Amino acid sequence: MRPARGLATLAGALLLTGCLTPTPRLPEAPVPLGATIAIDAQPLPLDTTAPERSRIGNFIYAGGLALSSRQTSRLGGLSDLKVTPDGRLMALGDQADLLEARLVLDAQGRLIGLADARISALKDLTGVDLYAGGQTHYDSEGLARLADGTLVVSFEQEDRVLAFPPTGGLPRPAPAPATNFTDNKGMEALAAAPDVGSDAYRVGLEKDGRLFLCRLSDACVPEGQVDVEGSELVAMDNLPGGGRAYLFRSFSPLTGNVVRLRLTGQDGRTLDSLEIRRPLTVDNLEGLAAVANGQGGVRFYLVSDDNFGVYEGRATGQRTLLLAFDWARK
Repeated sequence: MRPARGLATLAGALLLTGCLTPTPRLPEAPVPLGATIAIDAQPLPLDTTAPERSRIGNFIYAGGLALSSRQTSRLGGLSDLKVTPDGRLMALGDQADLLEARLVLDAQGRLIGLADARISALKDLTGVDLYAGGQTHYDSEGLARLADGTLVVSFEQEDRVLAFPPTGGLPRPAPAPATNFTDNKGMEALAAAPDVGSDAYRVGLEKDGRLFLCRLSDACVPEGQVDVEGSELVAMDNLPGGGRAYLFRSFSPLTGNVVRLRLTGQDGRTLDSLEIRRPLTVDNLEGLAAVANGQGGVRFYLVSDDNFGVYEGRATGQRTLLLAFDWARK
């Protein structure tokens, strides 16, 4: 990319960081929402200049995919995800869509595809698709799943949190931090907080890494701040066995996207970290899931928001990536 010059170029640069989203459009799809769709999964190397490379420090690359579908135009904009131990994936699109699928692994446990995929539209409090309310209304960013299956979703622009019942049905407003949000850089990170209670969740602010502890039954309270180190906090999840994982993202026209994964123990100290930048396979990664990998370690899944590939009619070249890394606690 050329160095940013002028407001138009600056807008293009901001788009790549997820600060801007495409002009709202009603996607057309030959397969209706809720029906099973086929997802094309193109395998990707870790390092585009050294395809045989398989690790970054203590993190072993467990496969990566570029995702697309010829059956829907709503597969994109993925801003967060969660994965269950049995391999079920749930990813949140920033146009208030929910992708549910089953991870497909090979005999060595490497990620090779998605199956049984479905996309559904999240509803507002009145039962209307959130998408119908326009960009500032549907900009969903963070996803948490509580112990009873309740889905907690955070939104930017119209900053709020909604809780969707586990059995389906309409959402209800959920507690959100009582603070001033930076426009379009608000409640980007979200994770359940089972260490506190079955209805508890944590919210992380994109701009400065401030953390809040919330409960469906109570108000949110400040819970410290994670050092973003010049980046932005875009996702977080709990580590199996205790501790947390934080995902940070930064962008510049010279370096492109730089994504950092930081693991912390229960005492908040850093256990390990991972940095992904060119020539490694990277894009606008802003969704994170941590799950036990069955070998005594942790499998991390990272997903990218492609902003649906266009902005004001111009192609951005962004892709929907799903990357997997294995890590063993030292």
